[in-house]
Amino acid sequence: MLSSESIQLDTLTICELGLDDRARWDQFNQSLPTSCFMQSWAWADFKQIEGYQTFRYGIFQQETLVGGGIFYFYPRPHSANLLIAPGIPCFTPGYEVIGMELLLEQVKQLLPTLSAIALRVEPLFLQKPPFLEKFVRAPVDLLPSETLLIDLCPDEAEILANMKPKGRYNIRLSQRYGVETEFTTELQNIPRFYDLFWETVERQQFFGEPYGFFINLCQTLFAANMAEIGLATWNDQLLAAILVIYWGDRATYLYGGRSSLYPHVMANYGLHWAAMQRAKSKGCQVYDFYGYTQNPRHNYAKFSQFKRQFGGKPVTTIGAHDYFFYDQLTDLLINTLRKLAQP
Repeated sequence: MLSSESIQLDTLTICELGLDDRARWDQFNQSLPTSCFMQSWAWADFKQIEGYQTFRYGIFQQETLVGGGIFYFYPRPHSANLLIAPGIPCFTPGYEVIGMELLLEQVKQLLPTLSAIALRVEPLFLQKPPFLEKFVRAPVDLLPSETLLIDLCPDEAEILANMKPKGRYNIRLSQRYGVETEFTTELQNIPRFYDLFWETVERQQFFGEPYGFFINLCQTLFAANMAEIGLATWNDQLLAAILVIYWGDRATYLYGGRSSLYPHVMANYGLHWAAMQRAKSKGCQVYDFYGYTQNPRHNYAKFSQFKRQFGGKPVTTIGAHDYFFYDQLTDLLINTLRKLAQP
């Protein structure tokens, strides 16, 4: 591993990535141990459709890509905006310190035109590294900082053995009832998925994205071979649906919903088990349940109890962190005071 002292700043270059760099960027990002699907080229395409500006930068040691990041900005009519970058920093080991300096300098040049005062990053790190020491904990996370990871490396019998007894029992119960599962990228299944998703939103009273969000998301990620919809049916009745994202060695359960009908057939258990088997067959080593909590008073508590039946390892990352650019912050304060002082 390189040490930061052995790398000279003038031996690195940073430049905006173009479409020709797409495959190289995705391959590089997926090779990192803390890779995040929100740093994929396709996710950035999706965010652009949703109205975000995206900025994609690569850091090169001669011709070799050694770092970089994709940044997102949503235009708002005020001057205290944030540039966000979920899933970064992204660096080859040894390039973190100097690479972060280059990224911050590049971001600093962007901020005045965006009326932004800070950069918010959210790496999938378990501990805060020294090269982020000038970043402060953000008040809001973009990604769930707590998740539950299922190890897919053992054989299927061992994965089942590592589950809670109730989880194994309910999976087998779904099999005895004959619950059928399928995984698809056919666009006509998006409304089928969304109907169950929205039914679950209304039943459990949490925020749910609109239908257009899923049209944009699925069309973009399906085309990139990054996602699938999983469906579970019993007696020709759709009872459960999930959206799974594949990125690097990880399959992430991002969204889902279930019908209130026929709960005794345990369709949701059968569907997640099928999703784990499918992810394993695709070469994934981890099934990520995404939002999760061990706090019984948290909003995630109810569905976390369900996820817990599959075993797994609870993991807490460092969460979102902000880097404030004080020149922009000072200008904002001065302009605000001037406006207040006007008669």
